[in-house]
Amino acid sequence: MMTLTLYFTAFFMDLLIGDPHSWPHPVRLIGISISNMEKRIRQIFSSKIWLYIAGGILWLWIVGTAGLITWAVIHLSYDIHWLLGTAVELWLAFTVLATGCLKDAAYEVLIPLRAHNLEEARLKVSYIVGRDTSQLDEKQITRATVETVAENTVDGVIAPMLYLFIGGVPLAMAYKAINTLDSMVGYKNDRYRELGFVSARMDDVANFIPARISWLLFSLSAFLMGCNGKSAFTVGWRDRYQHKSPNSAWSEATVAGALGVQLGGPSNYFGQLVEKPWIGDFLREIEPEDIGQSTRLMYLTSTLALLLFSLAYIIVI
Repeated sequence: MMTLTLYFTAFFMDLLIGDPHSWPHPVRLIGISISNMEKRIRQIFSSKIWLYIAGGILWLWIVGTAGLITWAVIHLSYDIHWLLGTAVELWLAFTVLATGCLKDAAYEVLIPLRAHNLEEARLKVSYIVGRDTSQLDEKQITRATVETVAENTVDGVIAPMLYLFIGGVPLAMAYKAINTLDSMVGYKNDRYRELGFVSARMDDVANFIPARISWLLFSLSAFLMGCNGKSAFTVGWRDRYQHKSPNSAWSEATVAGALGVQLGGPSNYFGQLVEKPWIGDFLREIEPEDIGQSTRLMYLTSTLALLLFSLAYIIVI
């Protein structure tokens, strides 16, 4: 029961305080390690085949060291004193969850939208999406933010929480390394196609089960919140592959169904128009308050995930 108490405490800490920028965070260290190792790799290798191999080595090193160092820090802390060990484990468990951080990022966009300050909203949404935001209108900004909340509920909350319950904080931190690698090098462009190949594929594998859990839990959350739970379930299943990622559309389509709006569609990625399929049904125009509704869905879905994983943990243990 001590483990469950620690995980519940970490979850509610994340809800209450999010991710203060002034606090140290392991993911920032992981990001620095990835950048430094990429620089060294590019100094040594240039051919495509060697970049594929080096990408695999990069993945093994970053993910392995993230998990092993986390395990070592926790065990050394407990060897010094159980209170220190508990505090360190709690802090590390808190850092792998991003419910509060995701809500804060969404409201950073919603607040200027409510004030009809498009320039500020474009700036804020540029922090959380990878597309060109300089010409987005209100609906496009709103759509991009709702998509981010839906997609990141999987890799920011459900997936790390699942791995937390399966293998403790070390496995959850290894997952965060997998996710960070994908966000930094897992692109299908000229620069990262070879080096990021392994990172992109392994992120798909790591999120395979969490993405499908998100479909079920988002649908249940929609029903409990008085949204269209039936549409969330059916649209989530129908449009689950309407995305280049094998996982992203599961949560995005479910949220689109719950809200009765369309997500996805053509987007401008820094001068290049990328044709993306629409997700969901056009029952009404999307509006800024859908950002708030999507974050409430995310909060309830995260809580349901915590309860589901805790129940499974109790049954197994």
